Amino acid sequence: MFAASSILLLIIVSARFTNYLAQAAAGKLDAGVLLILMVYRSLSFMELILPLGLFIGIMLSYGRLYMQSEMTVLSACGLSNRRLLGYTMVTSFSVAMLVAFLTMYLGPKGTRESQQVLFEQRNKTDFETILPARFNDLDSGRGVSFAQSLSSDKKQLQGVFIAELSPDGAKGAPSILVANSGEIDAQLGQKFLLLRDGKRYLGRPGSANYEVVEFEEFYQKLPESDYQIGRRKATDSMSTLALLRDPSAESRAALQWRLSLPMLVMIVGFLAVPLSRTEPRRGRYGKLAPAIVIYIVYLVSLNSARGLLESGKSPTEAILWLVHFAFFILACILYLWPSWFSGGFRLFKVKNRAPEAAS
Repeated sequence: MFAASSILLLIIVSARFTNYLAQAAAGKLDAGVLLILMVYRSLSFMELILPLGLFIGIMLSYGRLYMQSEMTVLSACGLSNRRLLGYTMVTSFSVAMLVAFLTMYLGPKGTRESQQVLFEQRNKTDFETILPARFNDLDSGRGVSFAQSLSSDKKQLQGVFIAELSPDGAKGAPSILVANSGEIDAQLGQKFLLLRDGKRYLGRPGSANYEVVEFEEFYQKLPESDYQIGRRKATDSMSTLALLRDPSAESRAALQWRLSLPMLVMIVGFLAVPLSRTEPRRGRYGKLAPAIVIYIVYLVSLNSARGLLESGKSPTEAILWLVHFAFFILACILYLWPSWFSGGFRLFKVKNRAPEAAS
């Protein structure tokens, strides 16, 4: 379980880190917050990685025992399927308690802290995240900015150049600002770019009607960020106590989701026991692929049930638990009648070979 969970976490974290790294290279994120951001995000990732890691771990471990006939020896020495299931459920219960701690406390806390970091980064203006000695696109998409160098605290800009195609609208004339220095000045909850000792050129190329203004100080209001947190992300960052007090459909769905994840661990642990049974000649990976498909269907069904509950289209608030009950019944069928899962494949092969045998 530890090996499978580590590999899955590495894959997911690497994909997310690559995305954040691209944003940092473009000046949208501060490179200094990437490590902190990934640590916070990893806490919420583990909620779904641990159940899958446990499921794969049981499949691989028991599959090896079946492949090497060690499970046959254990059965001959008195280890029944019931005792094997009992041992597995004890381990699954320990993992379920860890997942419950993650989903009830650590996961929301990590999501809340990561959203706070992203909110602070997204609310920074173009000139607070500007990279020195390179052209940076403005968020408005109508121009570029350039700073020859930055101070150590990244608040003072030297050698500032700003080119806007149409600052006054689509019909406005292009504007170019050149200044020796600049800084961000916050006044009354609004941010301004303060430029010192520079010139402003306003006019269209090819026309002699140019306006040139020299200034000692030039204030330019910076646009406010429109970054907002989605509804599901907002509920994912709320504490469990806050979800209990909130009567909205999104909060009820998020609460049911958190309560259902430990149950997911218990049921996938139960499912893995009959699914891991394999014949020695088939190999330890014989049933891993169909087992993963069953797990994916299980998780997608839970996520769809949560979506129905959030939108208010669910006929009952217990729709997530109905999904759990359906897969618990499936686990019972596979456990009590193990030949049902593997017998279908053998029957399919026999039917395909029948015409050849007859000929």
